[in-house]
Amino acid sequence: MPRPPYPPGSGVLSSGAAVVRRIEGGHRYLLLRAYRNWDFPKGVVEPGEDPLDAAIREVEEETGIRDLAFPWGREYHQTIPYARNKVARYYLALTATAAVSIRPNPLSGIHEHHEFRWMPYPEARRVLVPRVQAALDWAEARVAAPAAPAEGS
Repeated sequence: MPRPPYPPGSGVLSSGAAVVRRIEGGHRYLLLRAYRNWDFPKGVVEPGEDPLDAAIREVEEETGIRDLAFPWGREYHQTIPYARNKVARYYLALTATAAVSIRPNPLSGIHEHHEFRWMPYPEARRVLVPRVQAALDWAEARVAAPAAPAEGS
């Protein structure tokens, strides 16, 4: 069931992706660490920007990954408001790229992240806060489904 874009009166919509990479015998999720907090790549949706386009832009800006595929379509998981009424929307993206380049913010020049890891679901779930765990659980249900789309479809 589609959800509303984000709650009326929300301060900021952030958009990103649960980026998954298939490996022999399974898959891994890309997580970025800022200080002690792990999350998927994401950032603020600019005025007039489509949230999926923002997610693609943010993944590339923060990681250098350009080969995102969206075999699950435009479906997303959205968090409840947090931190000054911010809402995060996560799409589910597939990549074949293993190499990640943590890049500075293009406007400020500051590195927003300190580390990245490709993690299996159980490890990822252990390091995420409940708000992002819910997005991971949503992604895992789709990725692990028997009829999960193949890369590039």
